[in-house]
Amino acid sequence: MHSATSFNHSARERTVIMMYDLNDIVEMKKPHPCGTNRWQIIRVGADIKIQCTGCGHIVMMPRREFDHKLKKILEKAEK
Repeated sequence: MHSATSFNHSARERTVIMMYDLNDIVEMKKPHPCGTNRWQIIRVGADIKIQCTGCGHIVMMPRREFDHKLKKILEKAEK
């Protein structure tokens, strides 16, 4: 399991924890230009690499940016 993300909202602090792992299917805040908003996590480390399940396009981004752009986990990978 990876990542604990916290967001600071004005005077009140709220903590949101997103736990994701390799091969999970996630939804990002903005859909991919191909029209799909389902991504598979294919690398987890200091950087996160995700692959669009619609067209196969691969995007790599720093963990901090990924945590910010992640909307929700759609499917957990089987272990």
